[in-house]
Amino acid sequence: MNTEVTNEHRWLQKLVGKWMAEGEAQMGPDAPAEKWKIPEQVSQIGDVWVQTRSEGDFPGCGPATTVMTLGYDPARKHFVGTFIGSMMTHMWVYEGDLEADGRTLTLRADGPAFTPEGTVVAGKMAKYRDVIAFQDDDHRTLTSFMQGDDGQWTQIMEARYRREK
Repeated sequence: MNTEVTNEHRWLQKLVGKWMAEGEAQMGPDAPAEKWKIPEQVSQIGDVWVQTRSEGDFPGCGPATTVMTLGYDPARKHFVGTFIGSMMTHMWVYEGDLEADGRTLTLRADGPAFTPEGTVVAGKMAKYRDVIAFQDDDHRTLTSFMQGDDGQWTQIMEARYRREK
């Protein structure tokens, strides 16, 4: 199979490298945000996929590993991907688009719904958005949002990434 590399695939290659992520996660409405710092390695899978791998102490979870895959599907005209973590049983399936600014990738997924206190609501799903935004080649953010029953989007996590040289 011969796959043509597109500009979208080349955009994903900007993620390749070693990164240090620092962030906060809101674990409940009355709880203070939990801060964390976790290294991330992003590698290529051929010319059309990237894979991120993070290992560290995650807020509310303790030691864990996460893996994200991202690619671009020219037939669907969307970015696609998955996210798994050793602290959960749900596999997140992404579909997303690059914003007009050329620096921001917005990924959409369905996942388990949570109460404001951070507990999973059995059998209930919610809509999520993960937004990857480059400030420059060596700095980016990942901001996660969950849509509530009222249709409003609430930020649940923000991470700042710095490329390690």
